Amino acid sequence: MDDGLRVLLLRAVNVGGAKLPMAELRELAEGLGATRVSTYIASGNLLCVPPGDWREFDRALERAVEQRFGFFREVVSRTPAELQRALDAHPFEVLHPRFSSIVFLTGHPAAEVVERARQVDTGPELWRLVGEEVHVRYADGAGRAHPGLDRALRTLGVPGTARNLSTVRKLVDLCRAG
Repeated sequence: MDDGLRVLLLRAVNVGGAKLPMAELRELAEGLGATRVSTYIASGNLLCVPPGDWREFDRALERAVEQRFGFFREVVSRTPAELQRALDAHPFEVLHPRFSSIVFLTGHPAAEVVERARQVDTGPELWRLVGEEVHVRYADGAGRAHPGLDRALRTLGVPGTARNLSTVRKLVDLCRAG
């Protein structure tokens, strides 16, 4: 399933005026030397085999998006196996796959920052840090989340991008198929 394939998740794409057509994202990735390039839905999910070091490719794609579209978006990438492990590690009962998300972070937050984030009142929303992912369960969906959840996640001080469990499962399935 792996063979160099990575799933690149771009933060905050096609929301708030940050328009990024998926055809152009694929074109950028191919122009940077990636192979087996595909996208899934219009929210910044790119599957590809990057040339050389994947970290350098992720940063190059960030720069290419900024240069072409005029806005910076972090790229967070994982292997298919890492996505599957994140799914397997989801610590909450899944009431509905769209009410549970995984926030894929660009790195590890410091322990003292995590402790501060845990002190934030998130109302009925549940969250837990597992490795470089924050697992979230919303009581009534992401669109109705308690404002404290956003505060807690920002307190972590590490950029990330969220995908609901349905999307993460589909990305894993696409990796297996392709």
